Amino acid sequence: MDLSLTEDQLFMRDEANRFLAERASSETVRAAIASGGHDPTLWGSISRELGWCGIAIPEDDGGLGLGAFEMTLLLEETGRRLTPVPLWTTVSLSAPIIRALAADDARPGLLRRIASGDLAATVALPRPSASDPFEAIDFTARLDGSRWRLSGRCAAVFNLASADLVLIPARLTNGLGLFAIERGLISGIGALDTLDPTMPVASLSLHGITVEDDARIDRSEFEASAFAAPMLWARLGLAAEQVGAASGCLELTLAYIGERVQFGRSIASFQAVKHRCAELLVRIGEARSLLYGAAQSLSAGEEQAEAEIEGAGVLASEALWRAAEEAIQLHGGVGNTWEYDPHLYLRRAQVTANLFGSTETKLARIALNLPEAAA
Repeated sequence: MDLSLTEDQLFMRDEANRFLAERASSETVRAAIASGGHDPTLWGSISRELGWCGIAIPEDDGGLGLGAFEMTLLLEETGRRLTPVPLWTTVSLSAPIIRALAADDARPGLLRRIASGDLAATVALPRPSASDPFEAIDFTARLDGSRWRLSGRCAAVFNLASADLVLIPARLTNGLGLFAIERGLISGIGALDTLDPTMPVASLSLHGITVEDDARIDRSEFEASAFAAPMLWARLGLAAEQVGAASGCLELTLAYIGERVQFGRSIASFQAVKHRCAELLVRIGEARSLLYGAAQSLSAGEEQAEAEIEGAGVLASEALWRAAEEAIQLHGGVGNTWEYDPHLYLRRAQVTANLFGSTETKLARIALNLPEAAA
């Protein structure tokens, strides 16, 4: 498998890096944190002007028709800056579920709105910390005349406050249904004081709200297993943001140690410090290599894509943890203070470490397939 970036991919990655270096600086991110963890102006530029939301949406549905690899490159760059926009929840989480489960009369319209930047979306994941986030669905839906009545609660929904549309899986009499609800119709939203202020979370409660029949967008009743394939995109996108965050954390650490002087010399010249930074570089490089390979496998529809994505998630999470811990250590006494950024990366590492299962659970899932693969 050739993981070399094409000229177009290199240009896209470098331009994304340049744009975010200007528009998602530390000062900008902190201003967004102060206003709720979302930068609507930056999101408008990313979604409408640059068209990043259409990166992996088919051309027939108004997108750019590219694949998982290109999506990964953009999410890696947003992760590098802890960019306070709902790109992951819109492009990597919501759009693949719409592509996989929405009916023919609903899918094109929703995807076109996402691709054009008119729609930020998120998903009410019932159990985001479980290997199967849809293992226990609390929402229910029943017909009330020509309308649907929905009830239930989701304790934590990512980027809910900045979303225009919320995808809600609900239990029907038989099987599941998928509902697309405009956020303006939902009154039971409660902002949560979370560990990572750059990834805002809110609770969602539906107390018997009624919606029109066309709010149900699935083809027909389905089982929770139908979410498995589109959720591979969400897992891949999360790993991409983690790899990007690890790289961004290392970059700010290198900049700091290059300026900090101790015993009359820059601490970057100390052999022990060099070794620690070199180890981080290797860890991040390993995670990125597996990430890119997993993205290629997913785009090609290969059988090993699921195991590779799981493995990329493990390495990406560990790389981000280590990069954040080393950043705080190498920043010395100021590393944990609010004025410096390492703690923001540590917060992201802590929040994302157990999304879609713990490291131990992910490794166990990979191990289950090893005997079969060896045979």
